[in-house]
Amino acid sequence: MATPIETKLKDSLAAAGLALVLSIPFIGLHTLSTDQGLVVESRWVWVAWAVGLVFIGRLLLGFARDALAARAASRPKKPARPVVAGEPTLAARLTRAFMVAALMFAVTLPFMPYSDRYIIDLGTTVLIYILLALGLNVTVGLAGLLDLGFVAFYAIGAYSFALLAKFFGLDFWVCLPLSGLIAALFGALLSLPILRLRGDYLAIVTLGFGEITRIVILNWQSLTGGPNGVSGIPRPGLFGLSFDRRPPEGMGSFHELTGIDFSGEHRLMFLYLIVLALVCLAAWVINRLRALPVGRAWEALREDEIACRSLGINPTASKVSAYAVGGMMGGFAGCFFAARQGFVSPESFGFIESALILAIVVLGGMGSQVGVVIAALFIVMLPELGREFADYRMIVFGLAMITIMVWRPGGLLSTRVPTVKLDQKGA
Repeated sequence: MATPIETKLKDSLAAAGLALVLSIPFIGLHTLSTDQGLVVESRWVWVAWAVGLVFIGRLLLGFARDALAARAASRPKKPARPVVAGEPTLAARLTRAFMVAALMFAVTLPFMPYSDRYIIDLGTTVLIYILLALGLNVTVGLAGLLDLGFVAFYAIGAYSFALLAKFFGLDFWVCLPLSGLIAALFGALLSLPILRLRGDYLAIVTLGFGEITRIVILNWQSLTGGPNGVSGIPRPGLFGLSFDRRPPEGMGSFHELTGIDFSGEHRLMFLYLIVLALVCLAAWVINRLRALPVGRAWEALREDEIACRSLGINPTASKVSAYAVGGMMGGFAGCFFAARQGFVSPESFGFIESALILAIVVLGGMGSQVGVVIAALFIVMLPELGREFADYRMIVFGLAMITIMVWRPGGLLSTRVPTVKLDQKGA
C-alpha cells in the first residue's frame, strides 16, 4: 500500500507530466517575425521552469491540505451561536458596508482631480461588464441554468438601438427600454425549446444560439450592414441638450446653456453616470426579485428541479422568467454600448465576450452581486496593468479559475444569503 508521501509524489509527477505536454506548444515554441519570414524559436529553459514549478506547487498543495485537515480535526468545536431572527450576520454587514463604500467611490470618481479621460473610460467599461454579469448571474447564479451564449443578448440590444435609430429616428432614451424588451423576448423564445435540457446539452444549445446570432448579424447585410456594421448611432442627450461642440439641428448645447467651457470629458462623464445608474437599478431590481416568489423559485430550481416540481413550483415559468430577466439586462448593456461607441459591428460580439462574462460570474461567486463587482474589476483592469502583462491575461484568467475551483468551488464570495429567515422561538 502506497504511503501518503508516495501518493503525493505520484500526483506531483502526473501534474508535471501534464504541464510538460501543455507547456511545449504554449511556452516552449515561440514564433518571431523576421526579414526571412516567421522563425520558430525554442525556449526549453522556460519549459523546465514551468514543469518544476508545477511539480513543487502540486507537492506543496498536498502537504498544505493535510496540514489544514489535521488542524481542523484538532481544533475544538465551538458551540453554535443562536441566530436571532432579523439580526444581520457579520457577512451581511460587511457586504453592505462594501457596497456603500463602492457606490460612494463610483459616484465621485469622475469628479476627482486625478480623473482623466482614460480613467473615466476604463470605469465605464468596468460598469458595462458588471451590468452584463448581473444579467448572467440571474440565469446562471440564481436559476442554475448554464448559458454560454449570453453575448447574443448583448448584440441584440446593441443592434436594436442601432436599427431603430437608423430606420425610425428614435433616440437613446426611447430605445433603451425597447432594446431591453426585445432582448427579453428573445430570451423567452430561447428558453422554450430547451426546457428539458440540462448540463452539457443546455450549454451546447446556448453556445449555438450565441454563434447563430453573430452569424445572422454578419450575413444579413441588407439589414445589419454585415461586417461593415452600423454607424452614425446618435449619442444620448440630457433633457434635449447635446454634449457636442456643435449640436444637431433642433437640440441645444450643454456648454452654452450652462456657461461651462466645452470639454470632451463632459460626454464621457455623462455616459459614465448613465451606466452607473443602470447598474444600480439592475442590482436593486434583482435584489427585490430575489425576495419575491419568482426569485425563490429560481433558487429552488437551482438546488433541485425535481424537488422544485414536488413543491408545486412551475419550472417552465421559472426558466422562462430567468432567461427573460437576464436577457433584458444584456439588452440594456448592449443599447448603452451602441450609444457609447456610435458604431456596432459583429466583431464586438464574439464568443470571447460570453467567456469573459461567465468568468466574472464564476470567479465572483454564483448568485453574489458583490463578487460580480470584484471579479469584474479584476478581469477588466488586469490587461491595463501593462502591455506585456496583457499578452498573458488569458493564462492568468485560467490560473485564477483553477485556483477558485480548488480552494473555493462556489466562487470568491460563495455565501448565499437566505431570502427567508424563520423565527427560532419555537426551537
